[in-house]
Formats: sequence, structure tokens, C-alpha cells
Amino acid sequence: MKIKDLKFDCRYFQGHIPCNPNKLHDVQCDDCSYYDKGSPRILFIKLGAIGDVIRTTPLLTKYKEKYPNCHFTWITLSPQVLPKGKVDVVYKWDATSLYTITNEQFDIAINLDKDKEACMLLANVCAKEKYGFTWKDNHIDIATEKAEHKLITGLFDHISKKNTLNYLEEIFEICHFEFNKEEYMINLNEELSNQWKEKFRTLANGKTIIGLNTGCGLRWKTRLWPKDYWVELIKDLEKQGYFCLLMGGPDEDEMNRYYQSKTGATYLGTFSLEEFISITNNTDIIVTPVSMMMHIALALKKQLMLFHNIFNVHEFELYGRGIIIEPTTGCDCYFGNSCSREKRCMNDISVQDVLSNIALLNKNLKK
Repeated sequence: MKIKDLKFDCRYFQGHIPCNPNKLHDVQCDDCSYYDKGSPRILFIKLGAIGDVIRTTPLLTKYKEKYPNCHFTWITLSPQVLPKGKVDVVYKWDATSLYTITNEQFDIAINLDKDKEACMLLANVCAKEKYGFTWKDNHIDIATEKAEHKLITGLFDHISKKNTLNYLEEIFEICHFEFNKEEYMINLNEELSNQWKEKFRTLANGKTIIGLNTGCGLRWKTRLWPKDYWVELIKDLEKQGYFCLLMGGPDEDEMNRYYQSKTGATYLGTFSLEEFISITNNTDIIVTPVSMMMHIALALKKQLMLFHNIFNVHEFELYGRGIIIEPTTGCDCYFGNSCSREKRCMNDISVQDVLSNIALLNKNLKK
């Protein structure tokens, strides 16, 4: 073997250690049937919230459809949610990753975040084609005109309110594609999910499992549904024969323990994200005011009911598996974290309306 015989552009090339085909089949570059050029090389810059990373994954399907042999690299703050086997190289955002990426070459680079650091990275990446948001003249800019709409709606509330495109339509447009209901993907630990499946056979005893994601973190407190409404809902659902599973993260732990004490509903505590996804995979219906849980549920193809108030309702794509429920009096606090009303708009979503919508979702389970 000579260095001239090495296939540096092969998908399996590791850089400084033996590749998997060599390990498994004792082959080498000058005589290897596993050679896969992996072209074009595509970089995704999607750092932000976990839900935002999940809802970007439909683009993987679209690019794979257009370029069957493409090679994906993705840099993010949440690598643990990316689907296994779908992305060739995953980088967690840190100095080493930035140094590496800015010294590599790509055919296509996409940045869908408007944060300075993400835009600056796209500006400094070496790529033949760039899409999304970049950095120019000391400010955020667009890589192509197709990103203009999404940039402007993010800067002005009165324009954002008039937007009728959902998020998937927007990011597909940015990448010069048309959204055709390409599905979310997520990293699901099948073995862990099956372990929880066995546990729920005993816990739920055949009942329809409703995951109740009761909180909304610290950022969007205006989305909280009243505590007494949750208690009433849980009691009614238990009477109707549902198995109620209280769900959330550390910020919701105290709240969920309160609901458990008031209703007797099942609360299992807080878990790692990997285990939380596995548990969610064993529910039948998800009820949530939280976007992250919404995206996890959509990726797992669960029936979903989403509480909605402060965002543009057109933003959400539920793939025909969900219901959005809103305050009957509307909401005055667009993208706000504090309520301007004496009586919060979320109080206008009645327990009976929620129960009625859950009944509809339950019917969908049986179709």
C-alpha cells in the first residue's frame, strides 16, 4: 500500500485509525468493495434547543432523496437526539469541533440558527453552496434570498403574526426545497424502550397511557395551565379508565409530586433525555404545553394534544396526529414570558375541552 492508494474521500475513512471494513473484513483501500465516496458532503449547523434540533431532521430525508450517497456532518449542542446511523459525523459544539469544521471542506453548508456564533461559523466554513443565516459586515445576513422571509419574521412581531407557513415549510424553503410531509427522526434506544414496555404492562395493565407533560420549563411560563385544572383533568381521566403518567424534567419535579399527591396519578421521577424518550415511546397520547415534548412525540408518531397561546399557531406541523387547543379569548402576550392580563388566558382553556379532545385522540388510536 502507498499513500496514493488511500481513499481519503471514503465514508468509512477514520483519518488516523483503521476503518470498520478493515476491522471487520481485513480489506484495504486498493482492493475494497466497501468504498463509498460519500458525496456531496453536507454540513448542518443547528445548535439550539433540543426540539429545534429534532424538527430539523426531516431535511436529512430530503437531501438523501436528492443525493443518495451524500455524507452528513452535524454540529449541535444536543447530539444525543440525532438519529443513529443517519448522520455520518456528529460534533458537539466546542472549540475542538469548531477548529476541525473550519479546516474541512464541504459541498453544502446549512445554518438554520440566527445566533451570532452559528452565523459566524457558516461565514467561516469552506463550502461551495451555503444556505440559511450567515454573518457579514458585523451583523446577521442571509446566505441566499430564500432565507429572507424567515429572518424578517424573526425581527418584527407584527410581520411574524401574519406568517402562515409552518416551521418545516420555512426551513425547506431556506434550503430551496418544498416540504412534502417528510417525518421527524430521533435517536430511540430500542432496548431501553422495550424494558419500559415490560414495566408498563404491569403498571398500566392494558389501559391507554396518557403522558401528561405538566410544565413548560422556565422560559415560557405564560404557557402554564392552572394547577387546579390539571388536578381536575387527572381525576376525570382516571375515572374514565385512562392510565395517567406525569412527565417532565427537573423544573417540573416539585409540581408533578404535588399532582401525584393530589390525584394518585403515576409519577416516576426525572430521567436522562435518552430514558425520557424511551418512556415517551411507550405512551399512547401526549398532552403538553411544551414544544420539546411536542417534537419528541411527533418524532415517535404519538397522538398529541398541544396547549397553545403565545406563538403563531401556523408554526406547528402535527402531521395529522395532533390537536391544538387555544384560549377562547385569544392571547395578548406574543412570545412573552409574563402575562399582561389580570386573569391569564390559559385559564380560558377548560378541563371539559381538554377531555373532549383527548376522547378524539383516543378514537384515532383505534383506527
